[in-house]
Amino acid sequence: MSKVWLITGCSTGFGRELAKEVLEAGYRAGIAARNTDDVQDIIAAFPHTAVAVKLDVTDETQIKAAVAQVNEKFGQIDVLVNNAGIGYFGAIEESEEDEVRRMFEINFWGLTHMTTAVLPLMRAKRSGHIVNIASIGGLVGFPGVGFYNATKFAVDGYSEALAKETAPLGIKVTVINPSGFRTDWAGRSANNSKISIPDYKETAEANKQAIRGYSGKQPGDPVRAAKAIVKAVEAENPPLHLLLGVAALKGARNKLDVLKRDFDAWEETTIGADYPQDEQ
Repeated sequence: MSKVWLITGCSTGFGRELAKEVLEAGYRAGIAARNTDDVQDIIAAFPHTAVAVKLDVTDETQIKAAVAQVNEKFGQIDVLVNNAGIGYFGAIEESEEDEVRRMFEINFWGLTHMTTAVLPLMRAKRSGHIVNIASIGGLVGFPGVGFYNATKFAVDGYSEALAKETAPLGIKVTVINPSGFRTDWAGRSANNSKISIPDYKETAEANKQAIRGYSGKQPGDPVRAAKAIVKAVEAENPPLHLLLGVAALKGARNKLDVLKRDFDAWEETTIGADYPQDEQ
């Protein structure tokens, strides 16, 4: 029997394209969305291998029900893709705590609760694959989306630790770090702070306007991204980090250069923070 995927956030963007790619490749899948009407066309096209799953990742009752539904339908869950997420624009000082907490509940805590719900099934089989959709903003910080960066940096750190914990159990972990793709992230999926501080006009505000103005014109193709994710999951040795998009690659390599520059320039100070060798 083919592997079973459970994909969150399938109404639009990566989730929707990945759901179609997975099903077209012959896999079975739970297609999760807050409103299952949004995915009925996919279910209609694959009535025997797809099931619509109502899921708000901030609702732990729905999380447990979603995992149970897919497991009962197909008898297993082999791949979990934590894709559901939102954005938020605002300088750090401008950002509203209620909006930031809501974003963390979706982007980070929802992801962790989904993972915790699926892991017992994977541990029992000593196999599985967790795919967490982060962002190049989980590796590089940008003005105007600092708290979004924080949610995605959290996903990256969590994923790296999870990978080390689950590797001996036969469970693989891949975190996806895309740059700009033609999804709805920079459209209705990202709110703006209602607070505006003029001092951040040339940094946070400028970057926000650039991202908003780029929406729908990004170089990233969600269909090609979906194919890349499937390729990574099918690989014998999948990557822990998968960058998607030229801008992601450039941004990550630039970050490596910045880190190396600081590490090398401050090496003596860094080493000097330890007790001397003869005192250890």
